[in-house]
Amino acid sequence: QVQLVESGGGLVQAGGSLKLSCAASGRTFLNYVMAWFRQAPGKEREFVAKIIRSKLSSNYADSVKGRFTISRDNDSKTVYLLMNSLQTEDTAIYYCAAGGRWDSTAVSDYEYWGQGTQVTVSS
Repeated sequence: QVQLVESGGGLVQAGGSLKLSCAASGRTFLNYVMAWFRQAPGKEREFVAKIIRSKLSSNYADSVKGRFTISRDNDSKTVYLLMNSLQTEDTAIYYCAAGGRWDSTAVSDYEYWGQGTQVTVSS
């Protein structure tokens, strides 16, 4: 069992930066692929980024590639999402998720979810 708690969201101007954190509890943190998803009003939840257990591989949605960086600290059981050059289109609720499939970006393949943190980018 893994519990996830996100923090770090807020209001930022376009072009600015935010760093989201996801604190995990549970002894099996190392077993999971960790990911960030987001959901904008009226839209489906979409994949943003993921990182595998060993931190050697990470993947990003095309819309955030080059602007966002995912990282994880296995000692503190924390996952981060550094978001640079934010755009109004990045406005959404951002969710941390834990799953078992290293090759999946599908919502259904992630077993555990945080409550989400709101990111609002103003123009």
